[in-house]
Amino acid sequence: MISKNYKYALLLLLTAVIWGTAFVAQSKGSEYVGMWTFIGVRFAIAAVIMFGTVLVNDKIFKNRQNSDKAGEAEDSKKTSTRRDIKAGVICGLLLFIASSFQQAGINMGASAGKAGFLTAIYIILVPIISFFALKKKIGINVWLGVLIALLGLYMLCMKGSFSFTLPDIYLLLCALFFSFQILAVDHYAAGVDVFVMSTVEYLVCGVLGIIMTIIFEIVPQGMGSWTGSLSGAGAWITILYAAVFSSCLGYTFQNIGQSKVQPTLASLLFSLESVFAALAGWVLIHQKMTVREIIGCILVFAAVIVAQLRKSEETS
Repeated sequence: MISKNYKYALLLLLTAVIWGTAFVAQSKGSEYVGMWTFIGVRFAIAAVIMFGTVLVNDKIFKNRQNSDKAGEAEDSKKTSTRRDIKAGVICGLLLFIASSFQQAGINMGASAGKAGFLTAIYIILVPIISFFALKKKIGINVWLGVLIALLGLYMLCMKGSFSFTLPDIYLLLCALFFSFQILAVDHYAAGVDVFVMSTVEYLVCGVLGIIMTIIFEIVPQGMGSWTGSLSGAGAWITILYAAVFSSCLGYTFQNIGQSKVQPTLASLLFSLESVFAALAGWVLIHQKMTVREIIGCILVFAAVIVAQLRKSEETS
């Protein structure tokens, strides 16, 4: 039967829609600025927006506090905040590493289709790591869904010969670290304030991205050349779109949704990103879809349904 946590699964589905439709902005962004600039500025903006959200929530929380229990609540809040920060730092490090490997692979010449497929390998890595390293049982229907999704993604994304190069290795490393990030979010999300965790996560990515920008882009190119790349409207449109939608909304929805959805099922829902990216290209910019790509989309959708038809043996 359908999981009782279907609302959280729908939130992860919305995350896949956001990431898929934002793929155009992320790809176009690389035409205007360097990879480190895009990563650093994008996540720095996302951190500022999320910090404002945390302040608003904190103000509402304080206004609702009973004055007799204010001291006890404050002590509890300090403990919770330390846990939130720790979760955000760990998830942020993993997200930064995964994003960096992905962007490096794309910048070195990997096609968008191949990049999408190799990145989506996390849908098979997550259950394998969960089963062997974390000793979590996974239902046979979920394993079947993973295999169907993998076949569907291959048909959707791969359009040429399949051979491994250095960019492909980077993309596989990206998939590995995205697997770790998904499992880390699963470990922490249920017991933390996801808004604080998300803020710290984005801040870590933003700070590391800016440090790498200074080392690898500003110092070699010069400040004038670097600021010039950011002067155009196109650069800021793509960065802001990625910051607000892919980061603020997408990764925050991931953190909320994964508090109730098992990581293997979450990774399957995230794999729909490739489907929505293809559909967005078809609807918004009139890119044609082949019969092979349509079959791939149908298989990925079917895989998600198969994975949820019966309750998995893994506890949500």
